[in-house]
Amino acid sequence: MVHIVGAGCGAADLITVRGMHLLEEADVVIYAGSLVNPALLDYCKEECRIFNSAEMTLEEVLACIDEACEKGQTVVRLHTGDPGLYGAIQEQMDVLKKKGIPFDITPGVSSFSGAAAAVQREFTLPGISQSLILTRMEGRTPVPERESLKKMAEHGCSMALFLSAGMTEAVQEALLSGAYTEDTPVAVVYKATWPEQRILRCRLGNFAEEVKKAGITKTAQILVGDFLEASPEDSSHADDAKAGETTGNQTASYERSKLYDPGFTTEFRKGTDTE
Repeated sequence: MVHIVGAGCGAADLITVRGMHLLEEADVVIYAGSLVNPALLDYCKEECRIFNSAEMTLEEVLACIDEACEKGQTVVRLHTGDPGLYGAIQEQMDVLKKKGIPFDITPGVSSFSGAAAAVQREFTLPGISQSLILTRMEGRTPVPERESLKKMAEHGCSMALFLSAGMTEAVQEALLSGAYTEDTPVAVVYKATWPEQRILRCRLGNFAEEVKKAGITKTAQILVGDFLEASPEDSSHADDAKAGETTGNQTASYERSKLYDPGFTTEFRKGTDTE
């Protein structure tokens, strides 16, 4: 049996309980050594055989799985974050299906969630943004033209960028070609939830320059959007909040949630506002 497990975004205690138990029971663990926190391997039993897939090809990974399964051993394929996001697991699963090797998937905490927790912000604020784009800048792995960062930037909603910290100038240019402005807030979270986590806050207009100064080139989430600084709505700029816009350097304001508004009736309680 093969278990594809999301290791979480960094901290060893952010793996799921299920994922932790699978590591404890595994006979063989193949982990993404370039990204997974090695502290997670402490959950493995002493006799577990451990392989670093950063040093392996797909064929070598599959050969390792084949050998273990032929011996009736349990395999954990440990991927960073959530394996369903930029995890390169589909090509592995397709081969496992073809070979008739049973497998399952245990989701994990993605780095975009870890980064939001680190900066203590909510991506989906009423009146600011109700959508979150998860994407990346085109690099050696191409991006479909319809999903280019320039096209994604046209929406102006909350955004989390993976695998793009080494291409900041191109990222800045692409985002500024859309609905974002030079004053749009940006947060760069290096190794979210790891002990060495760092947070850089800046404006989109000086984003590339600030990231270069900080020496961040990889293993970082780039968060973009007004959600990063929006404050509770007040009468001084309520109209801007409803439009989801800012004026000059004015901070955008988010609306109070309907769910917990005393005037809002839900299935579970009656609100004070009645028609």
